Amino acid sequence: MPELPEVETVRAGLAEHSVGRPVQAVRVVDARSLRRHLPGPAHFEAALTGRTLRGAYRRGKYLWLTLSESDGTLADEALVVHLGMSGQLLVRDEPGGDSGSDSGGDSGNESEARAAFDEQPRHLRVALELGPAGATGDTGATGGVASTNRASTGQRLLFVDQRIFGGMFLSPLVPDVPAAVAANKAAPGEMAPGEVPERFRVSERFLVPEAVKHIARDPLDEFFDPAAVRRKFLRTSSGIKKVLLDQSVISGVGNIYADEALWRARLHYAKSARTLSAAQTRELLEAVTQVLRESLAAGGTSFDALYVNVLGESGYFERSLNAYGRAGEPCHRCAEAGRTTLMVREPFQNRSSYRCPHCQRAPRSR
Repeated sequence: MPELPEVETVRAGLAEHSVGRPVQAVRVVDARSLRRHLPGPAHFEAALTGRTLRGAYRRGKYLWLTLSESDGTLADEALVVHLGMSGQLLVRDEPGGDSGSDSGGDSGNESEARAAFDEQPRHLRVALELGPAGATGDTGATGGVASTNRASTGQRLLFVDQRIFGGMFLSPLVPDVPAAVAANKAAPGEMAPGEVPERFRVSERFLVPEAVKHIARDPLDEFFDPAAVRRKFLRTSSGIKKVLLDQSVISGVGNIYADEALWRARLHYAKSARTLSAAQTRELLEAVTQVLRESLAAGGTSFDALYVNVLGESGYFERSLNAYGRAGEPCHRCAEAGRTTLMVREPFQNRSSYRCPHCQRAPRSR
């Protein structure tokens, strides 16, 4: 399943290439990908058509696009996307415009470009026909504007999902102001004066889809609270990996990055969360943050063609993995210390955990 780095890579791609574009039409190819949009496909199509993609945001493994109404005001709902196990969001820019070569360009190349644009990928579920980027309202802190060299032509935003575990749906925006901000009432400029509904008195970056509000903030969030996570650790006897995978405790961490962080912190996946010392908790959260940042810089982890950015390009963090998928291979840390210890793979909640038996010793049973 795509984890935080992969989803953030997609979000950044949408902010660069698609934000600021109006939705001219929506084509639902497979309604199963809209199963969380309870009003149905016809409502989904009508609700999006005519609105403009305003900003691209993410929390954990969820991403969403805020929308502008025709008058530029913020819509009261957002387009939420969950990639599930195999979902992809791909952008295809319409050939033409002023981004190509001079007007006497090769007609053969133009034909090839048009054929590529019109080609329907396998497992296409939903297609959004987007117009050229134009003047819109505030795109928000993570919004941005579509690339200027491609903004003068149309675009298709394609949701492709082989296994149909992911999906798209509209969800109302609700306030989710961090405790640190709420304690200070409001940062300068965050609240608008006057008798305005609460939703419009909160900065767009503090609005989240109602369906996402239960998801905890992730370690790359500027308002991530390690102390709050530590308190949650102390309240449970569950193994630390199980807790790391709980999106209501820390979001964005899946099997790959949990194993990588636990290897860096020298912790066994079954060690009870409440038994971690304050220093161990700090070291673990630093390891989680570090591995997520490093993976994000590499474009994520792509073991196959399912995990790609909006342009269809793969990430390459799998080359830097220390634990995940390395059963039977030497532990890098032990090798540096002159020891030969082979990584092991062990069953864990219908999946696998990878660890070094020397660096990550099993906790003593009581």
